[in-house]
Amino acid sequence: MATEYGHGYGREQGRPSGTGYRPHRLPAALRAPVEARSWREFGYVLLGLPIATVLFSWTVTMVSLGAGLLVTFLGVPVLAAALASCRGFGSLERARARGLLRLEVAEPEPLRMSKPGALAWMGAVLKSGASWRSLLYALLQFPWAVFSFSVAVTFWSFGWTMLTYPLWFWVFPMYGGQGGLQLYGDEHHRIYLDNPFEITVTALVGLLFTLATPWLIRALTTVDGLMVRGLLGPSPLSARVVELESDRGVVVDTAAADLRRIERDLHDGAQARLVSLALDLGLAKEKLREDPQTAARMVEEAHGEVKTALQELRDLARGIHPAVLTDRGLDAALSAVASRCTVPVRVEVDLPARPAPAIEGIAYFTVSELLQNISKHSRARSASVDVWQAEDRLMLQVMDDGAGGADVSRGSGLAGLAGRLDAVDGVLVVDSPAGGPTRVIAELPWRT
Repeated sequence: MATEYGHGYGREQGRPSGTGYRPHRLPAALRAPVEARSWREFGYVLLGLPIATVLFSWTVTMVSLGAGLLVTFLGVPVLAAALASCRGFGSLERARARGLLRLEVAEPEPLRMSKPGALAWMGAVLKSGASWRSLLYALLQFPWAVFSFSVAVTFWSFGWTMLTYPLWFWVFPMYGGQGGLQLYGDEHHRIYLDNPFEITVTALVGLLFTLATPWLIRALTTVDGLMVRGLLGPSPLSARVVELESDRGVVVDTAAADLRRIERDLHDGAQARLVSLALDLGLAKEKLREDPQTAARMVEEAHGEVKTALQELRDLARGIHPAVLTDRGLDAALSAVASRCTVPVRVEVDLPARPAPAIEGIAYFTVSELLQNISKHSRARSASVDVWQAEDRLMLQVMDDGAGGADVSRGSGLAGLAGRLDAVDGVLVVDSPAGGPTRVIAELPWRT
């Protein structure tokens, strides 16, 4: 992943946040020639040519040597060393881009060695896509560095020379038949720029080149940035693999946590109640002949315990996957959840069809968890739930007029909820200023 450094910006007109900010009086086009960014980018181009020359020469020499020695056992180590050196040069290039272009490029995927040892290391280097991308960067950077160096230096020197021509005319006057600075010609045919009009036109041309050159260099360094990001950073495929591995871990952890919760609820709730019920029925059976009235009272109490245990089992089954969700969809299931909330909840579901069953279940549990938070923590007087489809995404919005202050970063249940959504490429956004209101938006893929 590649990002550019920047300063914090407030919400109004993109101005830098903080006190003491004063807007620039000059437009960006006039500030560009003297801005630090322009000089950093020009320095990047100037350094690019010697670095690219060394990198290209070393890479071509080592790869050619390694390819030539492949007929012997020395070719593979030399070629592996060439690729490893290209990876090292890539680290230097990322650091140069970070320092001069303010471009942050993540490290590429590391070498995956099946076992320790020199042979395993050489095999990992040769099989690594990042190594070959670094080699390709070394080969492509050289011709591009020659081109960008030539263009940047030519435009930069020509612009500043023409712009400062009046200064040179004043400091170094030349006299030879006519006053002024000799532009070209021999001693018999000399052309001088010595009148104000010619001096002014020359300076204006130089000003145009000077103003345009920073933007030209910025375009050149943009191409450099694309090359650094594309060839020296992590590949999109490897980044996606890492993301999927992380999501798989989240899914496994979430499933394990759900199993532990179900086991705890069974052990502490219905199971304990059923054990107590079995003991009560055993005592009632012993009392049946000696004291029928006491036995009948104990059976009546056991009957109440059975009803309570059945209700706990129903609640537990509803928490695993409610039958109403399978039979009637999100509209009916969310209405049932909202009816159990401690505050009045308005539910509006506008879906043209039912999403994938897995997405439907995650959406149900997301709303259920958010409504539980409203009941326990929000001190709200009313809430609302809106569900709709936006292109290929399922959108959920839960709002309340409570005290606010909800924060995903505090490691609360919202953090676990965000992790569960992220495992299926979903997003959870919480807007909950102190004093309220709170708005939580969840976005899920329509199909998994």
